[in-house]
Amino acid sequence: MIDNPSPAAARLRQERANVLAIEGDIDLHISPAITESLDAMIKKKLERIVIDLSSATYIDSAGVAALMLAKQEVEAYGGKFFLSGVQETIRLILETSRLDRIFWIFPDVDAALAAHGEWFT
Repeated sequence: MIDNPSPAAARLRQERANVLAIEGDIDLHISPAITESLDAMIKKKLERIVIDLSSATYIDSAGVAALMLAKQEVEAYGGKFFLSGVQETIRLILETSRLDRIFWIFPDVDAALAAHGEWFT
């Protein structure tokens, strides 16, 4: 039997040093790769890290855990961790678990990168 990846298989893309774009389903299978990419970004102690979810279709508990851990690590060194472009399916999952109150969520990457300090008070 040939193991074909599903059309929803996630892909990671990093076009800017502080932006990680995730496409497809964020689940147990892709979470280790997300953690690895975020760890590399965190080691650089970037002022802000933006996760672009505009092409992400679903997130499970493993994906949420990877994002939560990264958020905690970024905030531990004084950085900011943002989600952007959150689609309706993922927004509902975050709202149901009340994580929309934990994450800073922006409509798109540019808005997250442009946010000023007074926005966070």
